[in-house]
Amino acid sequence: MTISTERTGSVRPPVDSDAAYNEMLVRLSEGSVHKHFDPFEDIDWDAPDFAVVPNDPRWVLQKETDPLGGHPWYQAQPLEKQIEIGMWRQANVAKVGLQFENILIRGMMQYVFSTPNGSPEARYCTHEVIEECNHTMMFQEMVNRIGMDTPGMSRPLRFVAQFLPLAGNTLPVIFFMGVLAGEEPIDHLQKSVLREDGVIHPIMKGVMAIHVAEEARHISFAHEFLRRRVPMMSRPGRFVASLAMPLIMRILCDAIVVPPKQFWAEFDIPEQVKRDLFWRRPESRQALRNYFADVRMLAHDSGLMNPASRLVWKALKIDGKASRYRSEPSRGTDRVAA
Repeated sequence: MTISTERTGSVRPPVDSDAAYNEMLVRLSEGSVHKHFDPFEDIDWDAPDFAVVPNDPRWVLQKETDPLGGHPWYQAQPLEKQIEIGMWRQANVAKVGLQFENILIRGMMQYVFSTPNGSPEARYCTHEVIEECNHTMMFQEMVNRIGMDTPGMSRPLRFVAQFLPLAGNTLPVIFFMGVLAGEEPIDHLQKSVLREDGVIHPIMKGVMAIHVAEEARHISFAHEFLRRRVPMMSRPGRFVASLAMPLIMRILCDAIVVPPKQFWAEFDIPEQVKRDLFWRRPESRQALRNYFADVRMLAHDSGLMNPASRLVWKALKIDGKASRYRSEPSRGTDRVAA
């Protein structure tokens, strides 16, 4: 299966009129019509090479793209244990992905519910929801095939997830910040894995290729939505949003990318390893900063980067150089966690 991972639908500079914004939405919608994937048609799940078999070294975590894969503790484990840890971890990554997409779907439908007739936003958001529904099925199929009964998000976040979609129509700016807090790290990870083109299981490669290709539109929309909406807010509202943005990024990033308690207990992973990975080692701290280079660019473009918010970005250890353009490859350490 060959799927282009080129980012489509990226729009710069920001659209500054209703007509230009609506035109951008129509282009994104047409992209969803003419360039979309069905995971049960475009992934040959039953191909012999896709079979999940015991002791398959393709599940070993890659040291170039996974923080645990590059940690000395993991590398010192027997191959059989490395494979088992890799399968559990990748299954949990997929489970987190589908749970996050579920929250996004419900929140976007909350937003669409109050849009007027003829709204290009309503059409595009509905296209996106359809694609995200396909992604949830694709991620669940991956979990089912791997055969690991992983929980995905932590229990507290699964509880809070019942209420987060309500922000879709009550606090849309905050909601779409949350969308980016989940989408950007996962997208960053998957692009890094695909760029490395290492030895990974075909199920992972197929799922990531589809997800990266379609998330291009989804992330583009969230960026443009915020770049258009934030300048329309009152000055006090923008100031509060500028402080909220890095907090949302860091809180949801940790909730999504740090594996749940079951993972550490299941494989008797030392506490020191967890501390190294999240986020004490220089490599892991750089990876955390790399997640949000595009979001820092968005903060500058939309007027959400100011002296006070810079202090928050720095205190949360997610400050750094902003991207010059969307999806600019990281120049430093590019290991990421999920």
